[in-house]
Amino acid sequence: MTFTMIIQLLIVLLALWVGSRFGSLALGAISGIGLAILVFGFGLKPGTPPTDVIYIIIAAVTCAGMLQASGGMDWMIQIAERMLRKHPDRITFLAPLTTFFLTVLVGTGHVVYTLMPIICDIALKKGIRPERPCAVASIASQVGITCSPIAAAVVAFAAISSKNGFEVNNLQIIMITIPACICGLMAAAAASYRRGLDLDKDPQFQAKLQDPEQRKFIYGSNATTLDKVISPEARRAVYVFLLALGIIVMFSLVQIFGGNLLPEFDGKPMAMNLVIQIVMISAAALMIICCKAQPKKAVAGAVWQSGMVAVVAIYGIAWMADTYFGNYMTEMEQMLTGLVSAYPWTIAIAFFLVSVLINSQGAVVVAMLPLAYQLGIEGWVLLGVLPSVYGYFFIPNYPSDIATVNFDRSGTTVIGKYLLNHSFMMPGLICVVTSTIVAYLLSMLTH
Repeated sequence: MTFTMIIQLLIVLLALWVGSRFGSLALGAISGIGLAILVFGFGLKPGTPPTDVIYIIIAAVTCAGMLQASGGMDWMIQIAERMLRKHPDRITFLAPLTTFFLTVLVGTGHVVYTLMPIICDIALKKGIRPERPCAVASIASQVGITCSPIAAAVVAFAAISSKNGFEVNNLQIIMITIPACICGLMAAAAASYRRGLDLDKDPQFQAKLQDPEQRKFIYGSNATTLDKVISPEARRAVYVFLLALGIIVMFSLVQIFGGNLLPEFDGKPMAMNLVIQIVMISAAALMIICCKAQPKKAVAGAVWQSGMVAVVAIYGIAWMADTYFGNYMTEMEQMLTGLVSAYPWTIAIAFFLVSVLINSQGAVVVAMLPLAYQLGIEGWVLLGVLPSVYGYFFIPNYPSDIATVNFDRSGTTVIGKYLLNHSFMMPGLICVVTSTIVAYLLSMLTH
């Protein structure tokens, strides 16, 4: 590795680090500065921005945003809350499963903010330390991204793999990642079941209760969505959304069994990335026409806005990374071929470390997967280590983790004095390591 390569790599890492400190749109925008320095300062040939992946994300996020604008997401949250309140003593296991499957359905972890205060409320009323379910539930909301057929990470994995000779569709990917990630989440929940002191034995919590104002703050409110009136249009929007997902799954299933229901062009069936775009954008249109979903309300909603932030992040980060790695592919192969040839699974460590810097699993896939294929790693191995692209819980600066800390009125879910000793570290590491091992074994058995 030459001195110039090292300097340029440091520029890439610095752009990622500065972008993550500012958050939101800054991650993609500041990556553009890194790209500009590489191209205009060092004369590197610009890479290719991941337009196919970006188009799919835009279509999926538009559909999910319309679902939120129609009120359909409120109905889904209500259903989840009823289940949680029916079994409060199992909240540490049910809360992460609930946030996980909400993310799987919608394709983004940002739908769970309404559910987090409810999880905390149920735990407090049952006398359970809120840190136990809250921390795992926050982790689960992000783990579900690699298990959603419309999430950026899954879409990008399928598209990039197809270009590199590993034909796998979205349904085949989630058939590996869903059982693996559920195993990881249950392992994390089991480790959290008796985590920390019970509330009645926690001296810090008991000291707070001595203050009437603190007691009122902790126990006074009753977070719930059950009092919301769900309109017929909201229910109809959920049915439209589920129908759209069902159509995508149907096309994928037919392909798995060797059939094809899609139109053919030049002797080849239409690509699944186009199918997802058409189905999702059509579902969004149906919600506008038939479910009274207001486009202005969708654009103002958290789901659409967070999705567009992800688009910008993937655009800037992936373009910068493709520019750097594309110009030094030969050198990268020489440095890493020996290691990944002997231990292909070690690419999971690289995925995880990059994710610590990049708060987007889709961006990690788009930036790192082409390099992994160029290094000669087989597609089934990369599918097996896909859960390792979630590492941004390591430094607790992601919105879902910060929001969870704020939602926990008991103060048991914390970011520690030394930054890394936070509530999400233990469940995050257990979940990602377990999920990756299980996914690797499943992919090895089925490939």
